Amino acid sequence: MDSRFNDTVPSLRYIDEKSDDEYAIVKALRMSGGEGANSYSANSLLQRRVLSMAKPVLVKNTKEMMVNVNFPNYIKVAELGCSSGQNTFLAISEIINTINVLCQNSDQNPPEIDCCLNDLPENDFNTTFRLVPFFNKEMMIKNQASCFVYGAPGSFYSRLFSRNSLHLIHSSYALHWLSKVPEKLENDKENVFITNSSPLSAYKAYLNQFQRDFTMFLRLRSEEIVSNGRMVFSFIGRNTLNNDPLYRDCCHFWTLLSKSLHDLVLEGLVSKQKLEAFNMPFYDPNEQELKEVIESEGSFEINDLETYGFDLGHSNCDNEKNEYQAGYSEAYCIRAIAEPMLTAHFGEDVIDILFDKYARHVTQHSGCRNQTSVTLVLSLTKK
Repeated sequence: MDSRFNDTVPSLRYIDEKSDDEYAIVKALRMSGGEGANSYSANSLLQRRVLSMAKPVLVKNTKEMMVNVNFPNYIKVAELGCSSGQNTFLAISEIINTINVLCQNSDQNPPEIDCCLNDLPENDFNTTFRLVPFFNKEMMIKNQASCFVYGAPGSFYSRLFSRNSLHLIHSSYALHWLSKVPEKLENDKENVFITNSSPLSAYKAYLNQFQRDFTMFLRLRSEEIVSNGRMVFSFIGRNTLNNDPLYRDCCHFWTLLSKSLHDLVLEGLVSKQKLEAFNMPFYDPNEQELKEVIESEGSFEINDLETYGFDLGHSNCDNEKNEYQAGYSEAYCIRAIAEPMLTAHFGEDVIDILFDKYARHVTQHSGCRNQTSVTLVLSLTKK
């Protein structure tokens, strides 16, 4: 998923002069497919709870969008980074329900709605599309809605839709993923992401990549969305507790992954060189960094920017569990997210051992309540 930049209009291509191996990690940026024990579909309760948490912002902005575009007879909605499984349809269902109730209460005819599901081409769309008939049936029973579901494979760091065609864009837990691993991380070889021990240059490299990517994302969406159209996003950010941009708590999920990979190096299961060559294409911005990019790009106004707590291990549990169970719950969640990237780089033979160690590290840090990672919920209006 490597990106190229041409003057002021950046674009993203999968093929360029770089070798395939160099971008193997980013090209494998997808959630684990299928419906098995290690799949994203079976290990995404945290993401489901985030969708529920962001529901008030989504409902409010859907209503305001409909009023501001004067109740058109056709609405086009895009879900960016849809992944696979039932979570894909939760926000779409909420949008359709909100539109239909609003139209009924306002004595307006309900519109026909196109729902475009976007993710990278390697995403497991098949698991999602098998659910479309059940989704359509539910929408007809609840709302008698005319809703049509399509797939839109491609990177959201490239153009995906025709100009001025979208009314509402939603994305949950996708925009913290970057288009590529930042360059110039040579001085931070032992960590897969920023930690307290990283050099300041690592933070600057990650921040610069995020600024470029998010600027590009906003510019491209501004071409695709109608005037007064809305965008609602939820993603992992960070709460700056002090002035140190490197500070991450000891139980940060990528810090624990670094520790687990180090264990494999010490046991001779992974080479040190292999670990040093691996970094996550991820960034967790704070509110100020978000605002600066949005204001600098200039196409959108901020409606909502809310911060919520983040507790991965316990949020991924269906009910109260002990520390051991919570550790494995978090391990399953992170595995569902990162396994394709890890397998592409380290091979599949070490994955079971790696996440067994990851679960143990989570348990050892059970007294830590992550104070730096937060969920950011953001809504924007096209000027």
